[in-house]
This record gives sequence, C-alpha cells and structure tokens, in this order.
Amino acid sequence: MSKNNSQGIFHNIKSDIPASIVVFFVALPLCLGIALASGAPLFGGLIAGIVGGIVVGSLSGSQIGVSGPAAGLAAIVLTAIGALGGYENFLLAVVLGGVIQMVFGFLKAGIIGYYFPSSVIKGMLTGIGIIIILKQIPHFFGYDSNPEGDFAFLQVDGQNTFSEILLMFQNISLGPTVIAIIGLAVLLLWDKILSKRGKIFTIIQGPLVAVGLGILYYNLTTGHSTLAITNDNLVSVPVPEDFSSFLGQFSLPNFSEIGNPAIWITAFTIALVASLETLLCVEATDKLDPRKRVTPTNRELLAQGTGNIISGMIGGLPITQVIVRSSANIQSNGKSKMSAIIHGFLLLFSVVLIPGILNMIPLSVLAAILLIVGFKLAKPQLFKIMYEMGWKQFVPFIVTVLGIIFTDLLIGIGLGLAVGVIVILFKSYQNSHFLHIEDKSNGKRKVKMTLAEEVTFFNKGAILKELDQLQRESYLELDVTKTRYLDNDIVEILEDFNLKARNRDIDVKLISERGTVVNPNSYIEFFKLGPKAA
Repeated sequence: MSKNNSQGIFHNIKSDIPASIVVFFVALPLCLGIALASGAPLFGGLIAGIVGGIVVGSLSGSQIGVSGPAAGLAAIVLTAIGALGGYENFLLAVVLGGVIQMVFGFLKAGIIGYYFPSSVIKGMLTGIGIIIILKQIPHFFGYDSNPEGDFAFLQVDGQNTFSEILLMFQNISLGPTVIAIIGLAVLLLWDKILSKRGKIFTIIQGPLVAVGLGILYYNLTTGHSTLAITNDNLVSVPVPEDFSSFLGQFSLPNFSEIGNPAIWITAFTIALVASLETLLCVEATDKLDPRKRVTPTNRELLAQGTGNIISGMIGGLPITQVIVRSSANIQSNGKSKMSAIIHGFLLLFSVVLIPGILNMIPLSVLAAILLIVGFKLAKPQLFKIMYEMGWKQFVPFIVTVLGIIFTDLLIGIGLGLAVGVIVILFKSYQNSHFLHIEDKSNGKRKVKMTLAEEVTFFNKGAILKELDQLQRESYLELDVTKTRYLDNDIVEILEDFNLKARNRDIDVKLISERGTVVNPNSYIEFFKLGPKAA
C-alpha cells in the first residue's frame, strides 16, 4: 500500500508541473490583492500562499485542492487588524484560529461538509465563475482601482462590481488592453488547437507563454507614450534590498495579548469562517475532480489548522482551500497534490530569487488567465441543465448564483442553503403519505392512507389537512406497516382525530406489522413502542 502511495506522489509529475505553473500565475496576483484588500502587508499574502501550497498541500488528503489566503476572510481581516490594535495582535488570532480548527478536526466536525445540497455547490461554482469574470474585466482593460481578490459586491474602493465596469469604459488603458488581448488569444489557441497537436504543447502551458509575452511586451514598450504599461498595471511583489531586509518582512504574533477576549473572538470567527469555506471548497473540488476522489474532511480541517498556525507564526494571512486556485489546477490537468505543493515552492523561490522579474508581469495578462478559469466554471449550458432538472434544483442553484454576485461568497451560499432547506421541507410535506380513495366500502366512502417510512413534525400540516377533509361516514384505512419512525407530534394528531372520528361516524382500521386494530381506543398506547413494535 505504501509503495503505491509513494509511487502516486511522482507518478503524475508530468501533468502536475505544468498545472502548478498555471496555479502559480493565478495565485500570485490573488495573494497580493487579498493582502491589499485586507489592509495587511503584501508579504503576508505571499506567506499564506506559500504555506497553503507547501504545508497544507502536504498534509491535506485532497489530491487537487489548493489552499492560500481567502477572499472570503478579507473583510474580517481588515476590521480585525484595526480593532485588535495592530497586525501582530491579529497574527495571534490567526494562530489561535488554527488551533481551534484542529480541535474541530479532532471532534470530527468535517462531516458538516457532506450536508450541502448539490444544487448549492453547483450554484457556488457558477457564481464564483461569473464573479471572477466580472471582477477581471476592469483589470483586463488596464483599470486597476480595485485590488485582485476582492470578490465582494461592495468593493474596498467604494464601488460595486457593476459600477466598476462602467467606470472602466472611461479609463481604458491601451497598453494593458493590447497585451491582454494577445494573451487571451494565445490561451484560446493553446486550449482549443495546439494542446491537441503535440505533447510539447501540453508540457508547456499556454499561461506560461502568455506571461512570457507580457514580460517581453512590457520591456519593448517601456517609455512609449500610448502602449507603455504603468506600474499600477503590473504585479507588485515587495523587493528587499538585502537578506536582512527580506527577513524584516516576517512578523511574529504578540503572545502577550493571549488573555485579550477580543483576540479569542476573532480567532473563533476566523476558525469558523475558514472551516466553512474550506469544507464548501472541498465539496466543490471533489465534484470537479475527473477521478471523483473523496477528500477526508476531518483531515482537511487538521491540515488547514496546522497551516494557519504556521502562517500566523511567521506573519501570514489566514488560509483556506480556495476554489479559484483549485479549479485552475483541475482545468490545467493537475492530478495529484504535487501540483499544489510545487506551486507553493514556485511562490517561495520566485519571491526570494526573481521578485524584479515578477514585477514585470502585466496584471491584464493574469486577468486573461482568470477569465478562462471563470468561464470554465460558469458554462452557459449549466443553466439549461439545472432548469431542466426542475424548480426544486433550479431555485436553490439560481439563488446561490445571484447571492454570490450581489453579496459575497458565504452570504450567497447561506441564501442558497436556506432555500434548499425550504425545498426539502416542502418535499417532506408532500411525501409524508400516500392517499388512495375508493368510492364505497360497506356503504361508506373508503380512504386508504399509507404513511411514509419516516414521518416527522414537518408532516403535521399535510396529514392534519387530509384527516380534517375526511367526509362524515367515511372508512379510513391507516397503513403504518412501512413506517419506521413516527414523530410524537403525529401520534398526538391521530389521538385528537380519534374523538373527531367518533363524532363524524368515521371508522378507522389501523394496520401495522403487529396486526390490525379497528377503531383503536388510544393511538398513544398503540404507538408507545413505535409503529414497528406496536
């Protein structure tokens, strides 16, 4: 068994290395942008990306999930840094949040991840795809007022998703737009044509070529009056002057504040939100995985908790598994956790060795890469498929999509989940019993009511309605032979109906596995051991 596992780590390396390069180019601007949107040092976002790739990637049971700084936590981080009195105090909350996540893992709280409806997960993937596209359009055209990674509808620059696009039309920058169009053309050419023509085009990924052209374009057009790319439209990785200044970018948590209740409240908030976002992402990536592998969710919480402890200890932002990076990994044919780990090392080596070259990459080219990722997540035909599956699938799906677009990730999912629960309750209301009506039996109108396998208080309304509608001088045959669980609320309804039945001359035949009883004196006594044993 161990031999197979060790072989599996490097068995797909030819696929994992090209995928890791794509994930690296997707992760780089998001690490920096989320740090900027969070009001944290830019290097803190890079630390989180590195730890998420190397540490969490190594410990996680997910083969295709990729972790890093979370867009869903940006608003919490921004508020917490100011409220807690500084970044070092906030880092303590990150460390404690990681410890709490590990406790969640030991308590096996990861099982929560299996209870999200499929329609909501599909809505989450589609909503994120659409929001990626909408958020990248301004960056594609060289209008970079809002930082990368800010996926909330109300943005940190005071605009919203759609007003930002309208402002973009007044601020289009020619240089970034030209190279973005070239980059997008390369990506489409690679994806649709060249990748099918030769093995070399699958080893060397289109995003790498697009980024290389972007760096070349930047250097060739520097100083040009209209085609040049300004620093605002380039990646902005901190460039230390020497090794000591590089080490100075790391920060340590302020453990003297460990008794501060506000620190613990923030820590619990981080742990709870990061765990939910991770479990949602795990469920989504498992659905996207072509091999349909299942991620152990409790192990994932332990891995994420460890990652947050380490990230907080050295100055990094909170970490979750992230659907944007994970879907980019899957779309780029990443097959094992090595792609996530290698992407972490690429972040580390590039930040240490070639930060100057990274700062020549146009953000508009990276936006073109993310547009492809977003489109593959939000394919138009999925709307048709979900609609054809019926309103019980489509309504939670579309509510989740719209919620993510017009609020943020977690609120959108919460709205979709709430609608999904209402749909389940409605279905439970409908499926509590089966009714068969015959015209006459011994001079009386016969009604046969067969109760479902499980009947809970959710079904009270439906059953009460049917019993109240029985005509006078009817004959009710109540079949509970298949019922394994009958809620006490339903038994009380039947007990109340007993008196009504006598007053309305309704005969009742109660059928169970123990036998048949005509006009029982007490339903409570009959069902006190449950319908199966009654």
